[in-house]
Amino acid sequence: MATKRPTNEEIADVLEQIADLLESQEANYFRIQAYRDGADTVRTAEKSITELARKGGEEALEKLPNIGKGIAGVISEYVRSGRSDLLEQLQSESGPETLFQTVPGIGEKLARRIVTELDISTLEELEQAAHNGRLQELEGFGDETVRNVQVSLAGMMSTAAQRSRRRAGGEKTPQEQPEAAVLLEVDRAYRREAKAGRLHKIAPRRFNPEGKAWLPVLHTERAGWDFTALYSNTALAHKLDKTGDWVVLYYKRNGEEDQVTIVTETRGALEGKRVVRGREDESRDYYRNG
Repeated sequence: MATKRPTNEEIADVLEQIADLLESQEANYFRIQAYRDGADTVRTAEKSITELARKGGEEALEKLPNIGKGIAGVISEYVRSGRSDLLEQLQSESGPETLFQTVPGIGEKLARRIVTELDISTLEELEQAAHNGRLQELEGFGDETVRNVQVSLAGMMSTAAQRSRRRAGGEKTPQEQPEAAVLLEVDRAYRREAKAGRLHKIAPRRFNPEGKAWLPVLHTERAGWDFTALYSNTALAHKLDKTGDWVVLYYKRNGEEDQVTIVTETRGALEGKRVVRGREDESRDYYRNG
């Protein structure tokens, strides 16, 4: 519960909670990172963010590093009222029983059993339980049901970009996406720099109980797009030993944000070549045209 004069640490905690909830919902990487960066700015600020917000409003907050209009609005609201509509909305959307019912094959009773008997609350934890045998121990989860849940979760975890497009109101046109040649160029640069050990490594929260910083990250700009590249950290990537092959590229420009996955093709005419999943025809044209 915030005080009447929230400290920088309290405000930063709100931003961190928002980032954590966005991450649990597989939101866009850039948005998650924006809230984490904003939290770091607030936490390390020498002056009171509360005083700055009260005296200068959102305009004053936006002059701080890593504080954009949206984050400034969240801070201003929290300073004014001691609460955040966005945080409460995300908490409501992430209620575990409701969240688990979005997975095909899991209804209300099974969702409640997962929460009460396994004491898990996120899709990441559910994914782990589906692969480590815990889920199969519950009544109602036979071999076939667990396999279906594994497949469904793999799809849900790898199609965050598709959900983003649906929320935005439709599929993106080719003009709103980087060309396949640009995506493959970024993929090539990322894997080269990662192999050479020249990239900063982060410690992902999923499938990393030791908290080891193993995942290299590349931030770059190509053809007017901002890119962030990192190896896939999904359950399927770990299960198939593809964490050193599948590369997820997040990109944004002029408010447009999306992502693609690039993999080494294992069959057909493109066998052994890097291809953009979902854009195989463009990848084929890229290699055909040299």
